[in-house]
Amino acid sequence: YLLDKSDKYDSRDVERLQQDDKWVENFLIWRHDVVDDTLKMIDESFQWRKEYTVNDLTESVLPKWLFENGSLFLHGYDKEGYKLFWFRVKHHVRDPKQQLEKKKLVAFWLEHYAKRDHGKPLTVVFDMAETGISHIDLDFVRFIVNCFTDYYPNFLTKIVIFEMPWIMNAAFKIVKGWLGPDAISMLKFTNKSDVQEYISGEYLPPHMGGTDSFKYSYPPLVDDDFQTPLCENGPITSEDEHESKEEIDTDTKETGELNEEQNLNQKKMNSIEQISKSEETDKTEFKPKNAKKALTTFKGPLLHISPAEELYFGSKETGDKKCLIALTNVTKNIVAFKVRTTAPEKYRVKPSNSSCEPGTSLDIIVSLHGGFAASLQDRFLIMAAEMDQSSGAGVPELTQFWKEVPRTKVMEHRLRCHVVESSKPSSLTLKENAFNIPAKTNEDLHIQLTRLLQINKRLQEQIDRCLWFQQLSVVLSLLSVTVVAFCFYL
Repeated sequence: YLLDKSDKYDSRDVERLQQDDKWVENFLIWRHDVVDDTLKMIDESFQWRKEYTVNDLTESVLPKWLFENGSLFLHGYDKEGYKLFWFRVKHHVRDPKQQLEKKKLVAFWLEHYAKRDHGKPLTVVFDMAETGISHIDLDFVRFIVNCFTDYYPNFLTKIVIFEMPWIMNAAFKIVKGWLGPDAISMLKFTNKSDVQEYISGEYLPPHMGGTDSFKYSYPPLVDDDFQTPLCENGPITSEDEHESKEEIDTDTKETGELNEEQNLNQKKMNSIEQISKSEETDKTEFKPKNAKKALTTFKGPLLHISPAEELYFGSKETGDKKCLIALTNVTKNIVAFKVRTTAPEKYRVKPSNSSCEPGTSLDIIVSLHGGFAASLQDRFLIMAAEMDQSSGAGVPELTQFWKEVPRTKVMEHRLRCHVVESSKPSSLTLKENAFNIPAKTNEDLHIQLTRLLQINKRLQEQIDRCLWFQQLSVVLSLLSVTVVAFCFYL
Protein backbone atom coordinates (compact mmCIF):
# COMPACT_ATOMS: atom_id res chain seq x y z
CA TYR A 1 0.00 0.00 0.00
CA LEU A 2 2.79 2.42 0.89
CA LEU A 3 4.62 1.83 -2.37
CA ASP A 4 1.51 2.31 -4.48
CA LYS A 5 -0.22 5.12 -2.57
CA SER A 6 2.37 6.96 -0.49
CA ASP A 7 1.31 10.25 -2.11
CA LYS A 8 -2.26 9.66 -0.85
CA TYR A 9 -1.22 9.39 2.82
CA ASP A 10 -0.14 11.98 5.37
CA SER A 11 3.39 11.08 6.47
CA ARG A 12 2.42 11.87 10.10
CA ASP A 13 -0.19 9.09 10.01
CA VAL A 14 2.31 6.60 8.59
CA GLU A 15 4.85 7.52 11.26
CA ARG A 16 2.24 7.16 14.01
CA LEU A 17 1.18 3.74 12.69
CA GLN A 18 4.78 2.54 12.91
CA GLN A 19 5.13 3.74 16.52
CA ASP A 20 1.67 3.41 18.10
CA ASP A 21 0.90 -0.25 18.83
CA LYS A 22 -2.41 0.68 20.43
CA TRP A 23 -3.66 2.26 17.21
CA VAL A 24 -2.70 -0.83 15.21
CA GLU A 25 -4.40 -3.06 17.78
CA ASN A 26 -7.62 -1.04 17.56
CA PHE A 27 -7.70 -1.50 13.77
CA LEU A 28 -7.21 -5.27 14.23
CA ILE A 29 -9.90 -5.53 16.91
CA TRP A 30 -12.41 -3.63 14.76
CA ARG A 31 -11.73 -6.00 11.84
CA HIS A 32 -11.75 -9.18 14.00
CA ASP A 33 -8.01 -9.82 13.54
CA VAL A 34 -8.41 -10.40 9.78
CA VAL A 35 -5.20 -8.84 8.47
CA ASP A 36 -6.34 -8.18 4.88
CA ASP A 37 -9.49 -6.42 6.09
CA THR A 38 -7.42 -4.46 8.61
CA LEU A 39 -4.99 -3.27 5.93
CA LYS A 40 -7.87 -2.24 3.72
CA MET A 41 -9.41 -0.22 6.56
CA ILE A 42 -6.08 1.49 7.35
CA ASP A 43 -5.69 2.36 3.66
CA GLU A 44 -9.19 3.87 3.45
CA SER A 45 -8.78 5.68 6.77
CA PHE A 46 -5.43 7.21 5.76
CA GLN A 47 -6.71 8.40 2.39
CA TRP A 48 -9.73 9.95 4.11
CA ARG A 49 -7.54 11.63 6.74
CA LYS A 50 -5.42 13.28 4.07
CA GLU A 51 -8.45 14.31 1.99
CA TYR A 52 -10.02 16.05 5.00
CA THR A 53 -6.64 17.31 6.32
CA VAL A 54 -7.57 15.82 9.69
CA ASN A 55 -4.16 16.42 11.29
CA ASP A 56 -4.41 20.16 10.54
CA LEU A 57 -8.05 20.76 11.51
CA THR A 58 -8.19 23.53 14.12
CA GLU A 59 -10.74 26.07 15.29
CA SER A 60 -9.10 28.74 13.13
CA VAL A 61 -9.57 26.84 9.84
CA LEU A 62 -13.29 26.18 10.37
CA PRO A 63 -16.02 28.85 10.14
CA LYS A 64 -17.01 30.27 13.53
CA TRP A 65 -20.73 29.78 12.86
CA LEU A 66 -20.22 25.99 12.83
CA PHE A 67 -19.17 26.06 16.48
CA GLU A 68 -21.83 28.61 17.43
CA ASN A 69 -24.55 26.43 15.90
CA GLY A 70 -24.34 23.88 18.72
CA SER A 71 -25.36 20.85 16.66
CA LEU A 72 -22.20 18.88 17.58
CA PHE A 73 -20.28 18.87 20.85
CA LEU A 74 -18.73 16.68 23.55
CA HIS A 75 -20.25 16.82 27.01
CA GLY A 76 -20.73 14.46 29.97
CA TYR A 77 -20.40 10.70 30.41
CA ASP A 78 -22.63 7.66 30.21
CA LYS A 79 -23.09 5.21 33.09
CA GLU A 80 -20.02 3.23 32.01
CA GLY A 81 -17.82 6.33 32.13
CA TYR A 82 -17.57 6.85 28.35
CA LYS A 83 -17.62 10.37 26.90
CA LEU A 84 -20.85 11.51 25.23
CA PHE A 85 -20.72 12.87 21.66
CA TRP A 86 -23.94 14.86 21.10
CA PHE A 87 -25.70 15.39 17.77
CA ARG A 88 -28.52 17.90 18.29
CA VAL A 89 -30.41 17.02 15.12
CA LYS A 90 -32.90 19.91 15.36
CA HIS A 91 -30.01 22.37 14.77
CA HIS A 92 -29.00 20.63 11.53
CA VAL A 93 -30.44 21.92 8.25
CA ARG A 94 -29.77 20.17 4.95
CA ASP A 95 -27.62 22.38 2.71
CA PRO A 96 -25.28 20.90 0.05
CA LYS A 97 -23.14 24.08 0.06
CA GLN A 98 -22.29 23.63 3.76
CA GLN A 99 -21.95 19.86 3.71
CA LEU A 100 -18.15 19.66 3.42
CA GLU A 101 -17.60 22.14 6.25
CA LYS A 102 -20.03 20.25 8.50
CA LYS A 103 -18.25 16.97 7.77
CA LYS A 104 -14.94 18.60 8.67
CA LEU A 105 -16.50 19.71 11.96
CA VAL A 106 -17.30 16.07 12.78
CA ALA A 107 -13.73 15.09 11.92
CA PHE A 108 -12.41 17.99 14.04
CA TRP A 109 -14.33 16.88 17.14
CA LEU A 110 -13.35 13.22 16.76
CA GLU A 111 -9.67 14.04 16.24
CA HIS A 112 -9.73 16.62 19.05
CA TYR A 113 -11.05 14.01 21.48
CA ALA A 114 -8.85 11.17 20.16
CA LYS A 115 -5.69 13.23 20.76
CA ARG A 116 -6.85 14.55 24.13
CA ASP A 117 -7.99 11.24 25.64
CA HIS A 118 -5.74 8.87 23.67
CA GLY A 119 -8.53 7.30 21.63
CA LYS A 120 -10.87 6.26 24.45
CA PRO A 121 -14.21 5.06 23.02
CA LEU A 122 -17.22 7.36 22.71
CA THR A 123 -20.96 6.99 23.18
CA VAL A 124 -22.87 8.82 20.43
CA VAL A 125 -26.19 10.47 21.30
CA PHE A 126 -28.61 11.44 18.54
CA ASP A 127 -30.99 13.88 20.26
CA MET A 128 -33.93 13.85 17.83
CA ALA A 129 -36.40 15.75 19.99
CA GLU A 130 -38.35 18.38 18.03
CA THR A 131 -37.12 17.11 14.66
CA GLY A 132 -38.98 16.48 11.44
CA ILE A 133 -38.58 15.62 7.78
CA SER A 134 -36.62 18.83 7.08
CA HIS A 135 -33.81 17.65 9.38
CA ILE A 136 -33.28 14.30 7.62
CA ASP A 137 -29.93 14.30 5.84
CA LEU A 138 -28.94 10.74 4.97
CA ASP A 139 -25.68 11.78 3.32
CA PHE A 140 -24.54 13.49 6.53
CA VAL A 141 -25.71 10.56 8.68
CA ARG A 142 -23.84 8.14 6.41
CA PHE A 143 -20.66 10.22 6.82
CA ILE A 144 -20.99 10.07 10.62
CA VAL A 145 -21.55 6.30 10.50
CA ASN A 146 -18.53 5.84 8.21
CA CYS A 147 -16.33 7.79 10.63
CA PHE A 148 -16.92 5.14 13.27
CA THR A 149 -17.11 2.05 11.05
CA ASP A 150 -14.27 2.87 8.61
CA TYR A 151 -12.03 5.70 9.85
CA TYR A 152 -11.87 5.59 13.66
CA PRO A 153 -11.35 1.96 14.75
CA ASN A 154 -12.78 0.63 18.00
CA PHE A 155 -13.99 4.14 18.83
CA LEU A 156 -17.70 3.45 19.33
CA THR A 157 -19.41 1.89 22.37
CA LYS A 158 -23.06 2.52 21.48
CA ILE A 159 -25.42 4.89 19.65
CA VAL A 160 -28.22 6.22 21.84
CA ILE A 161 -31.11 7.54 19.70
CA PHE A 162 -33.52 9.68 21.70
CA GLU A 163 -37.18 10.09 20.62
CA MET A 164 -36.84 9.24 16.96
CA PRO A 165 -40.01 10.44 15.14
CA TRP A 166 -42.00 7.64 13.49
CA ILE A 167 -41.63 9.41 10.15
CA MET A 168 -37.89 8.62 10.26
CA ASN A 169 -38.32 4.84 10.67
CA ALA A 170 -37.87 4.24 6.96
CA ALA A 171 -34.72 6.37 6.88
CA PHE A 172 -33.16 4.45 9.78
CA LYS A 173 -33.81 1.13 8.04
CA ILE A 174 -31.41 2.41 5.38
CA VAL A 175 -28.93 3.51 8.08
CA LYS A 176 -28.98 0.01 9.60
CA GLY A 177 -27.85 -1.34 6.27
CA TRP A 178 -24.73 0.84 6.46
CA LEU A 179 -23.82 -0.09 10.02
CA GLY A 180 -23.15 -3.81 9.69
CA PRO A 181 -24.04 -6.50 12.27
CA ASP A 182 -21.51 -5.39 14.92
CA ALA A 183 -22.62 -1.77 14.94
CA ILE A 184 -26.35 -2.59 14.74
CA SER A 185 -26.11 -4.24 18.16
CA MET A 186 -24.87 -0.90 19.48
CA LEU A 187 -28.08 0.96 18.52
CA LYS A 188 -30.21 1.89 21.53
CA PHE A 189 -33.60 3.47 20.75
CA THR A 190 -34.80 5.38 23.81
CA ASN A 191 -37.33 7.88 25.06
CA LYS A 192 -37.77 9.90 28.23
CA SER A 193 -38.77 6.86 30.28
CA ASP A 194 -35.79 4.60 29.54
CA VAL A 195 -32.87 6.80 28.43
CA GLN A 196 -31.49 6.75 31.98
CA GLU A 197 -30.67 3.06 31.55
CA TYR A 198 -27.62 4.30 29.64
CA ILE A 199 -27.04 7.89 30.82
CA SER A 200 -27.64 9.14 34.35
CA GLY A 201 -29.83 12.20 34.93
CA GLU A 202 -26.90 14.43 35.90
CA TYR A 203 -25.73 14.43 32.26
CA LEU A 204 -29.18 14.65 30.63
CA PRO A 205 -30.85 18.00 29.83
CA PRO A 206 -34.33 18.68 31.30
CA HIS A 207 -36.13 17.90 28.03
CA MET A 208 -34.68 14.36 28.29
CA GLY A 209 -35.80 13.98 31.90
CA GLY A 210 -32.45 14.94 33.44
CA THR A 211 -31.08 17.64 35.72
CA ASP A 212 -28.05 18.86 33.72
CA SER A 213 -28.10 22.66 33.59
CA PHE A 214 -25.36 22.77 30.93
CA LYS A 215 -26.05 25.32 28.18
CA TYR A 216 -23.95 25.10 25.05
CA SER A 217 -22.16 28.31 24.10
CA TYR A 218 -19.11 29.28 22.07
CA PRO A 219 -16.43 30.49 22.71
CA PRO A 220 -14.62 28.87 24.45
CA LEU A 221 -14.43 25.46 22.85
CA VAL A 222 -16.54 23.12 24.93
CA ASP A 223 -14.45 21.06 27.29
CA ASP A 224 -17.00 20.27 29.93
CA ASP A 225 -14.57 18.79 32.45
CA PHE A 226 -12.89 22.10 33.14
CA GLN A 227 -14.80 24.67 31.07
CA THR A 228 -15.71 26.82 34.07
CA PRO A 229 -13.18 27.77 36.78
CA LEU A 230 -13.16 25.27 39.63
CA CYS A 231 -12.36 25.93 43.26
CA GLU A 232 -8.81 24.89 44.11
CA ASN A 233 -8.84 22.25 46.82
CA GLY A 234 -5.67 23.55 48.35
CA PRO A 235 -3.66 21.84 51.09
CA ILE A 236 -5.72 20.00 53.68
CA THR A 237 -6.74 22.47 56.39
CA SER A 238 -6.77 21.68 60.10
CA GLU A 239 -10.41 20.54 59.91
CA ASP A 240 -9.75 18.21 57.01
CA GLU A 241 -6.49 17.03 58.56
CA HIS A 242 -8.30 16.06 61.75
CA GLU A 243 -10.97 14.28 59.74
CA SER A 244 -8.43 12.40 57.64
CA LYS A 245 -6.55 11.24 60.76
CA GLU A 246 -9.67 9.53 61.99
CA GLU A 247 -10.13 7.81 58.63
CA ILE A 248 -6.58 6.44 58.33
CA ASP A 249 -5.77 3.24 60.20
CA THR A 250 -2.37 2.19 61.54
CA ASP A 251 -1.40 0.30 58.37
CA THR A 252 -2.07 3.33 56.21
CA LYS A 253 0.09 5.52 58.46
CA GLU A 254 2.96 3.06 58.24
CA THR A 255 2.61 2.89 54.47
CA GLY A 256 2.55 6.68 54.26
CA GLU A 257 5.79 6.87 56.26
CA LEU A 258 7.37 4.31 53.95
CA ASN A 259 6.29 6.35 50.94
CA GLU A 260 7.89 9.47 52.46
CA GLU A 261 11.15 7.59 53.04
CA GLN A 262 11.06 6.28 49.47
CA ASN A 263 10.47 9.83 48.27
CA LEU A 264 13.53 11.15 50.12
CA ASN A 265 15.66 8.29 48.79
CA GLN A 266 14.36 8.92 45.29
CA LYS A 267 15.28 12.61 45.54
CA LYS A 268 18.82 11.73 46.67
CA MET A 269 19.20 9.23 43.85
CA ASN A 270 17.92 11.75 41.31
CA SER A 271 20.45 14.34 42.53
CA ILE A 272 23.29 11.83 42.07
CA GLU A 273 22.01 10.83 38.64
CA GLN A 274 21.97 14.48 37.54
CA ILE A 275 25.74 14.67 38.13
CA SER A 276 26.39 11.50 36.11
CA LYS A 277 26.53 11.33 32.33
CA SER A 278 23.32 11.69 30.31
CA GLU A 279 23.91 8.28 28.72
CA GLU A 280 24.02 6.65 32.12
CA THR A 281 20.82 8.46 33.08
CA ASP A 282 19.08 7.04 30.03
CA LYS A 283 20.14 3.55 31.06
CA THR A 284 18.88 3.87 34.62
CA GLU A 285 15.73 5.93 34.18
CA PHE A 286 14.50 4.96 30.74
CA LYS A 287 15.37 1.29 30.54
CA PRO A 288 12.82 -0.78 28.60
CA LYS A 289 9.81 -2.00 30.52
CA ASN A 290 7.18 -4.53 29.62
CA ALA A 291 3.96 -3.29 28.07
CA LYS A 292 1.91 -3.58 31.25
CA LYS A 293 4.21 -1.38 33.30
CA ALA A 294 4.49 1.18 30.51
CA LEU A 295 0.73 1.65 30.66
CA THR A 296 0.93 2.84 34.27
CA THR A 297 3.06 5.93 33.52
CA PHE A 298 2.27 8.88 31.29
CA LYS A 299 5.52 10.29 29.93
CA GLY A 300 4.93 13.98 29.28
CA PRO A 301 7.50 16.57 28.13
CA LEU A 302 7.67 18.11 31.64
CA LEU A 303 6.39 15.48 34.05
CA HIS A 304 6.06 11.72 34.16
CA ILE A 305 2.75 10.93 35.86
CA SER A 306 1.76 7.67 37.55
CA PRO A 307 -0.82 6.24 37.15
CA ALA A 308 -1.23 7.11 33.50
CA GLU A 309 -5.02 6.92 33.15
CA GLU A 310 -7.06 6.00 36.23
CA LEU A 311 -7.17 6.61 39.97
CA TYR A 312 -8.47 3.57 41.81
CA PHE A 313 -10.76 4.09 44.79
CA GLY A 314 -12.65 1.49 46.79
CA SER A 315 -16.42 1.33 47.13
CA LYS A 316 -18.21 2.34 50.33
CA GLU A 317 -17.88 -1.28 51.48
CA THR A 318 -14.11 -1.54 50.93
CA GLY A 319 -13.47 1.89 52.42
CA ASP A 320 -10.34 2.72 50.36
CA LYS A 321 -10.60 6.50 50.10
CA LYS A 322 -7.06 7.57 49.24
CA CYS A 323 -4.86 7.40 46.15
CA LEU A 324 -1.41 8.59 45.16
CA ILE A 325 -0.40 10.51 42.04
CA ALA A 326 3.37 10.33 41.56
CA LEU A 327 5.01 13.18 39.61
CA THR A 328 8.60 13.13 38.32
CA ASN A 329 10.21 16.26 36.88
CA VAL A 330 12.16 15.28 33.74
CA THR A 331 13.35 18.80 32.88
CA LYS A 332 16.33 20.90 34.02
CA ASN A 333 14.05 23.60 35.44
CA ILE A 334 11.56 23.87 38.28
CA VAL A 335 8.10 22.74 37.12
CA ALA A 336 5.03 24.35 38.67
CA PHE A 337 1.92 22.19 38.79
CA LYS A 338 -1.64 22.38 40.00
CA VAL A 339 -4.45 19.85 40.20
CA ARG A 340 -8.10 20.45 39.40
CA THR A 341 -11.11 18.17 39.62
CA THR A 342 -14.65 18.10 38.29
CA ALA A 343 -15.95 17.39 41.80
CA PRO A 344 -14.15 19.77 44.20
CA GLU A 345 -16.74 19.17 46.92
CA LYS A 346 -15.80 15.45 47.06
CA TYR A 347 -12.01 15.43 47.03
CA ARG A 348 -9.07 16.85 48.96
CA VAL A 349 -5.75 17.09 47.12
CA LYS A 350 -2.45 17.66 48.94
CA PRO A 351 -0.60 19.48 47.52
CA SER A 352 -2.85 20.89 44.81
CA ASN A 353 -0.68 23.86 43.81
CA SER A 354 3.08 23.53 44.20
CA SER A 355 6.33 22.95 42.31
CA CYS A 356 8.76 20.12 41.65
CA GLU A 357 12.55 20.53 41.57
CA PRO A 358 14.56 19.30 38.54
CA GLY A 359 15.01 15.52 38.49
CA THR A 360 13.00 14.89 41.65
CA SER A 361 9.75 13.06 42.38
CA LEU A 362 6.77 14.14 44.43
CA ASP A 363 3.62 12.37 45.64
CA ILE A 364 0.17 13.97 45.58
CA ILE A 365 -2.37 12.50 47.99
CA VAL A 366 -5.95 12.45 46.69
CA SER A 367 -8.52 11.65 49.35
CA LEU A 368 -12.30 11.46 49.41
CA HIS A 369 -13.85 13.97 51.80
CA GLY A 370 -16.47 12.99 54.38
CA GLY A 371 -18.96 10.37 53.28
CA PHE A 372 -18.57 10.92 49.54
CA ALA A 373 -17.86 8.03 47.15
CA ALA A 374 -15.88 8.16 43.90
CA SER A 375 -17.73 7.73 40.61
CA LEU A 376 -16.70 6.93 37.03
CA GLN A 377 -17.69 10.42 35.92
CA ASP A 378 -15.16 12.20 38.18
CA ARG A 379 -12.07 13.59 36.46
CA PHE A 380 -8.78 15.18 37.48
CA LEU A 381 -6.66 17.62 35.47
CA ILE A 382 -2.93 18.05 36.13
CA MET A 383 -1.50 21.26 34.69
CA ALA A 384 2.27 21.85 34.55
CA ALA A 385 4.59 24.55 33.24
CA GLU A 386 8.32 25.32 33.49
CA MET A 387 9.47 28.16 35.77
CA ASP A 388 12.64 30.25 35.56
CA GLN A 389 15.31 29.26 38.06
CA SER A 390 15.29 32.83 39.42
CA SER A 391 11.55 32.66 40.23
CA GLY A 392 10.50 31.81 43.76
CA ALA A 393 8.33 28.78 44.48
CA GLY A 394 6.18 30.24 47.25
CA VAL A 395 2.40 30.61 47.13
CA PRO A 396 2.47 34.30 45.95
CA GLU A 397 5.01 33.52 43.21
CA LEU A 398 3.00 30.49 42.00
CA THR A 399 -0.24 32.50 41.95
CA GLN A 400 1.39 35.23 39.86
CA PHE A 401 3.09 32.65 37.62
CA TRP A 402 -0.22 30.95 36.70
CA LYS A 403 -1.74 34.32 35.84
CA GLU A 404 1.06 35.15 33.40
CA VAL A 405 2.08 31.81 31.83
CA PRO A 406 0.81 31.41 28.20
CA ARG A 407 -1.60 28.51 27.72
CA THR A 408 0.56 27.16 24.89
CA LYS A 409 3.33 26.44 27.41
CA VAL A 410 1.11 24.52 29.80
CA MET A 411 1.17 20.70 29.75
CA GLU A 412 -2.18 19.14 30.61
CA HIS A 413 -2.98 15.54 31.53
CA ARG A 414 -6.31 14.06 32.58
CA LEU A 415 -7.05 11.17 34.92
CA ARG A 416 -10.39 9.47 35.45
CA CYS A 417 -11.65 7.63 38.52
CA HIS A 418 -12.29 3.93 38.86
CA VAL A 419 -14.14 2.23 41.71
CA VAL A 420 -12.80 -1.16 42.80
CA GLU A 421 -15.32 -3.47 44.48
CA SER A 422 -12.91 -6.14 45.74
CA SER A 423 -11.30 -5.90 49.15
CA LYS A 424 -7.80 -5.95 47.65
CA PRO A 425 -7.87 -3.78 44.51
CA SER A 426 -4.84 -3.77 42.25
CA SER A 427 -4.68 0.01 42.40
CA LEU A 428 -2.51 2.91 43.36
CA THR A 429 -3.80 3.33 46.93
CA LEU A 430 -1.97 4.15 50.13
CA LYS A 431 -2.66 0.61 51.39
CA GLU A 432 -0.84 -1.17 48.55
CA ASN A 433 2.07 -0.39 46.30
CA ALA A 434 0.41 -0.16 42.91
CA PHE A 435 3.63 0.46 41.03
CA ASN A 436 4.17 -3.32 41.23
CA ILE A 437 0.53 -4.26 40.46
CA PRO A 438 -0.61 -3.63 36.87
CA ALA A 439 -4.11 -2.17 36.77
CA LYS A 440 -6.77 -3.63 34.53
CA THR A 441 -8.51 -0.80 32.76
CA ASN A 442 -11.96 -0.94 31.20
CA GLU A 443 -10.20 -0.85 27.86
CA ASP A 444 -8.12 -3.96 28.70
CA LEU A 445 -11.27 -5.82 29.71
CA HIS A 446 -13.01 -4.65 26.54
CA ILE A 447 -10.13 -5.97 24.41
CA GLN A 448 -10.18 -9.33 26.23
CA LEU A 449 -13.95 -9.59 25.87
CA THR A 450 -13.70 -8.81 22.15
CA ARG A 451 -11.09 -11.54 21.70
CA LEU A 452 -13.18 -14.04 23.63
CA LEU A 453 -16.17 -13.25 21.42
CA GLN A 454 -13.98 -13.76 18.33
CA ILE A 455 -12.76 -17.12 19.64
CA ASN A 456 -16.33 -18.09 20.48
CA LYS A 457 -17.44 -17.14 16.97
CA ARG A 458 -14.70 -19.27 15.41
CA LEU A 459 -15.59 -22.23 17.63
CA GLN A 460 -19.24 -21.86 16.64
CA GLU A 461 -18.26 -21.90 12.97
CA GLN A 462 -16.20 -25.05 13.52
CA ILE A 463 -19.10 -26.73 15.33
CA ASP A 464 -21.45 -25.79 12.47
CA ARG A 465 -19.04 -27.32 9.94
CA CYS A 466 -18.74 -30.49 12.02
CA LEU A 467 -22.51 -30.81 12.26
CA TRP A 468 -22.81 -30.32 8.49
CA PHE A 469 -20.22 -33.03 7.81
CA GLN A 470 -21.94 -35.30 10.32
CA GLN A 471 -25.30 -34.86 8.59
CA LEU A 472 -23.68 -35.43 5.21
CA SER A 473 -22.01 -38.60 6.51
CA VAL A 474 -25.34 -39.90 7.85
CA VAL A 475 -27.05 -39.25 4.51
CA LEU A 476 -24.24 -40.96 2.57
CA SER A 477 -24.28 -43.91 4.99
CA LEU A 478 -28.04 -44.34 4.58
CA LEU A 479 -27.65 -44.10 0.82
CA SER A 480 -24.90 -46.75 0.87
CA VAL A 481 -27.02 -49.08 3.02
CA THR A 482 -29.94 -48.61 0.66
CA VAL A 483 -27.80 -49.42 -2.41
CA VAL A 484 -26.32 -52.50 -0.71
CA ALA A 485 -29.76 -53.73 0.37
CA PHE A 486 -31.10 -53.16 -3.16
CA CYS A 487 -28.19 -55.06 -4.71
CA PHE A 488 -28.68 -57.90 -2.21
CA TYR A 489 -32.36 -57.97 -3.06
CA LEU A 490 -31.60 -58.22 -6.79
